[in-house]
Amino acid sequence: MTTTARPARPPAPRVAGRAAAELALVSVLFGIYTLGRALVDDGELVAFRNARWVREVQDLLGLPSEAALQAAVHALAHGEALLRVANVYYTGVHFPLMVVFLVWGFLWRPVAEYRWARNLVVLQTGAALVVHVAFPLAPPRMFPEWGFVDTMTRYGPSPYDGAGGALANQLAAMPSLHVGWAVLIAYVVVRTGPRPLGVLAVGHAVLTTAIVVVTANHWWLDALAGVLLLVAAAAVLRRSGPGGTGSGGSGPVGAGVER
Repeated sequence: MTTTARPARPPAPRVAGRAAAELALVSVLFGIYTLGRALVDDGELVAFRNARWVREVQDLLGLPSEAALQAAVHALAHGEALLRVANVYYTGVHFPLMVVFLVWGFLWRPVAEYRWARNLVVLQTGAALVVHVAFPLAPPRMFPEWGFVDTMTRYGPSPYDGAGGALANQLAAMPSLHVGWAVLIAYVVVRTGPRPLGVLAVGHAVLTTAIVVVTANHWWLDALAGVLLLVAAAAVLRRSGPGGTGSGGSGPVGAGVER
């Protein structure tokens, strides 16, 4: 009779040490991103000019009018309530879900998968900060003359109220990290996680894209830019392979769970 040895669990102090290191790394990176967004909040004229250019490009591409879609939702029997729920989803799900995603990856996925996903987040978010600095952009909600309604101001809640609003750069619509992160989570979970979670993650990505549009927080091209940054980040990591091993792989591999 033969028995299969179960992989040894790493010592608790080792896991705790790695968890602390990951928490510190991610906290510093997101702190830099948040501070960087706040420090470049000084290009209002440029941001409004860029918004007019984005709108013209979208018209040339034949993309649907965000204002028309928002008006269609508002005209529904419970349109105001739907927009209020959309505001809650926009303000309350984006960042907490990313935290849950990273914790899930750290605790329940192999090391190579977690590092690959974490590096995707870091590269995509870092590139987004560069775009925020280089291309300030006013969101649709700042253009009532084009038929847009600032649903967060009118119905609440708004992430720009209170002390936190002072650190927010409202002229950083391009790219939409709400969409970029949502698609990243869906991409990773579909590739590496259980099917039910993958279905939920894809649903979240689709819902987030719809919400950023009907709340007038982003243009269609903002959403596209968030996805393109993910594609670029994945291409960069593909050359080094999972975990930066230089294997040339195209994504994560099951490499054991020892941490």
